[in-house]
Amino acid sequence: MEKRFLWVLAFLSISIVSAQEYFPNNGGLKQENTNYTALTNATLYITPTNVVKNGTLLIKDGKVVASGKSVNIPKNVVKIDLDGMYIYPSFVDPYTDFGVEKPERERARGREPQYDASRDGFYWNDHIMPEFEAISAFTYDSKKAKEYREAGFGTVNTHRMDGIARGTGVLVALNDEDGAGTRIINDKSGQYYSFEKSVASRQSYPTSLMGAMALLRQMYHDAAWYAKGNSDTKDRSLEALNANKAVVSFFEAGSKDNNVRADKIGDAFNINYVIVGGGNEYEMIDKIQKTNARYIIPLDFPEAFDVSDPYSQKYMSLADMRDWNQAPMNPKWLSDKGVEFSLTTFKLKKPSELKENIQKAIAYGYNETKALQALTTIPASFLNASDKIGTLQEGRYANFLITSGPIFNAETTIYENWVQGQKNIINTKDLKDIRGNYKITVGGKSYDVKLSGDISKLKSDVKQGSTTYPSKIDYKDNWVSLSFTNEKTKEVFRTTGIIPKTDQNFYGRVVLPSGAEEEFTAVRQSGGANGSSKDKDKVKKHEIVPLTYPNVGYGFEKIPQSQNILFKNATVWTSEEAGILENTDVLVKNGKIAAVGKDLKAGGATTVDATGKHLTAGIIDEHSHIAALSINEAGHNSSAEVSIEDVVDPEDINIYRNLAGGVTSIQILHGSANPIGGRSAILKLKWGEDAEGLIYDNSPKFIKFALGENVKQSNWGSNVRTRFPQTRMGVEQVYINYFNRAKEYDAKKKAGKPYRYDEEMEVLAEILNGERFISCHSYVQSEINMLMKVAEQFGFKVNTFTHILEGYKVADKMKQHGVGASTFSDWWAYKFEVNDAIPYNAAIMASQGLVVAINSDDAEMSRRLNQEAAKGVKYGGMSEEEAWKMVTINPAKLLHLDDRTGSIKEGKDADLVLWSDHPLSVYAKAEKTLIDGTTYFDIETDKEMRQNIQEERNKLVKLMLDEKEAGGNTRSPKGKDKIHFECETIH
Repeated sequence: MEKRFLWVLAFLSISIVSAQEYFPNNGGLKQENTNYTALTNATLYITPTNVVKNGTLLIKDGKVVASGKSVNIPKNVVKIDLDGMYIYPSFVDPYTDFGVEKPERERARGREPQYDASRDGFYWNDHIMPEFEAISAFTYDSKKAKEYREAGFGTVNTHRMDGIARGTGVLVALNDEDGAGTRIINDKSGQYYSFEKSVASRQSYPTSLMGAMALLRQMYHDAAWYAKGNSDTKDRSLEALNANKAVVSFFEAGSKDNNVRADKIGDAFNINYVIVGGGNEYEMIDKIQKTNARYIIPLDFPEAFDVSDPYSQKYMSLADMRDWNQAPMNPKWLSDKGVEFSLTTFKLKKPSELKENIQKAIAYGYNETKALQALTTIPASFLNASDKIGTLQEGRYANFLITSGPIFNAETTIYENWVQGQKNIINTKDLKDIRGNYKITVGGKSYDVKLSGDISKLKSDVKQGSTTYPSKIDYKDNWVSLSFTNEKTKEVFRTTGIIPKTDQNFYGRVVLPSGAEEEFTAVRQSGGANGSSKDKDKVKKHEIVPLTYPNVGYGFEKIPQSQNILFKNATVWTSEEAGILENTDVLVKNGKIAAVGKDLKAGGATTVDATGKHLTAGIIDEHSHIAALSINEAGHNSSAEVSIEDVVDPEDINIYRNLAGGVTSIQILHGSANPIGGRSAILKLKWGEDAEGLIYDNSPKFIKFALGENVKQSNWGSNVRTRFPQTRMGVEQVYINYFNRAKEYDAKKKAGKPYRYDEEMEVLAEILNGERFISCHSYVQSEINMLMKVAEQFGFKVNTFTHILEGYKVADKMKQHGVGASTFSDWWAYKFEVNDAIPYNAAIMASQGLVVAINSDDAEMSRRLNQEAAKGVKYGGMSEEEAWKMVTINPAKLLHLDDRTGSIKEGKDADLVLWSDHPLSVYAKAEKTLIDGTTYFDIETDKEMRQNIQEERNKLVKLMLDEKEAGGNTRSPKGKDKIHFECETIH
């Protein structure tokens, strides 16, 4: 018993010693306040949902001791009576770069690209830096901390906003005094990721969004491999990644589509990212909800465009105009869908802008309690710090606000922001509320003066009759200075007055434009404390225009649904052995072609009179670059690990334009920046669906290869001379090297031996195993022969040569190899390697028994592929039927989709086009374009859409003019240049 007593005594002694201050005090004779402080008689928000009237908050040593209605107050206490005031938990910003600067941008002007990493002992890519610790570069910024505190924040989470894998962050209390080093709440508050490269590194890879996604996936594969002790080398990056696996991961996605992309990566590796969104989540709210992710949402609502100049309106896209109109609804719609999200000042110019934007969100229906949760309990939860911050429950840090009224009211003033028990005065509590309407008489004239806004940042409005006088006001320590200017005469009046404690008016002296001085009295006409006046500031709420799918011009009010349709008496181009059938009916049921024949019965289907019109299968473009956010990953000579499916853009207006040209399916190919490009995306152009909804179910697997000038960088500029290969001989060696490596990789995998999962090698192994098909960019016969020989050496066949403008020279060898051709009709002479191109190329290759398609490789040409096919009749004397097959069944065969689409045959997908005229005619218009029995383009509906779009633009212009008239901020209209991707586009 005695020994136990002595052990306890020793333990207590050690505890007492360890709890003592051990820092030297060179700052003066200041002594820490260890008394209790009791703040009484306030409306106390212990949590956003636990509110106590006439409550008491008891704090000591920087923490909450007790909070509630009945709190036992000890004797050694400082009492502060807050009768009529409010206490809230201070806000928490979960996503900032407070005190952690970005590195300086590495300049690359006039220098060769950097392909390899610049660091030894770290990951092979400089943009992956999970080993970086923000605490090592953190410097407390008192000035910025003051800005945050004035906006209501007591804690911020910070990290270095640079790179794809950014390392760990720091959770910081905005406590200027710091005390016993308690300011740093957590020095590993999270791991941070984005799709953006580091500005500090010139390493080329990745050059694209799809490359960044592939790099992240490979990073996680490598970390798992490294964790098993399989690596022979030390990698401090992977070590840090594995060491911090238990730390919450934040992902700065920045847009609705990237939110889903980030979540997809997280799902693949069982990581629940907290995703930093972009504010446009409302445009695909159901998809966002289905991610089941937690979000951090910026409140940088876009400003209205200044449309006072009618000529400027043409620069504005309807999508941008809608974004201004609809964005304030984002918090409400997310909340209504049950999405858990926090708010942040990220993307705002300064923290003080947050309050106004929250007020706007609330005006548009966002619940105030939800808003308070999004600034307190939810971010604390995301940061695993609910036991320290976010509420005023016992044991939490004493981080709280004292306000004049409800926190989100426009007229409410923040008096104090206490952080870890340290009082920070924002506005003195005895500052009198002078907001209201006054009449001032100076120089023998009367002026109407309106004072509004936050007490600490008053706004003044001075008028005489209908004339407004520009004015400035400063209010501090119960002194007010007001100046206003007569713009016509340029006369300036300057007043200074004292605010009495009891009187409703205020008095002072005015300096007249002449320099003379006189006394004045500002007589209150209306208004009162806490904004009781009907004249108090209110957020102007405008009418919200409806969302469409997609939410751009020509979007649908509702996503189209499949219909049963009977086309009567059409000229039917079957693209089958049946040929062209006159006066024939086609019945569409449940998205399929149910019957082809004469005198078919509708059976409840909608009947379309197609007399004098032509019905064809939908056009298929084997080589397209529309509907993608990036086309080339140019950082390596092989990018088999990237996939166009990762970067499909469902809002590209070229989808709709292609539908108007009768196109129903496309293959989006990677570009030709490297010999081994990325994987393809094969789409049905279902305008209005999200990216996933466009991609073919059970899509055949394709990859882009490339030959010629682009891959050896002969046309990239004089500084690009370091990446292998630089010659056509080198291109062949790239293929041989990579396929040998893939062969070894596949053999090890099939043998059941341990292996490092390599996404690039996985894809190349699929080619060797006949599971993935090559579509190869090609021009010159020597290279065409070379790739066929390489393929035969490794036991597979090239599926398609695209472009293939010298295909007519080697058509017999291509037939022997078993490869198809996808070519242009009459493009030539646009670069050196196409000098031998002839317009008879397609016809000659077809005459040798090759499957030949006509493709676009161009957003404009793809809308007119029916006319491109017609050139096969002119050049080479192809029959109309065979020419038409080059844009329907032939590309379907090349894409291994001919069992599903490309012709009109019972059982196939109802991908159909009703033409007004002969489909090979320049006068033919697509009147209806169907995919899976759903009408995605209708020429009559298109006319209505054009009218509706103009009416909507006019409405939005009027709303923006109203916004400007009401004093709202505006921005200059700016157009956005649409990048039309082609094979060589690097962006």
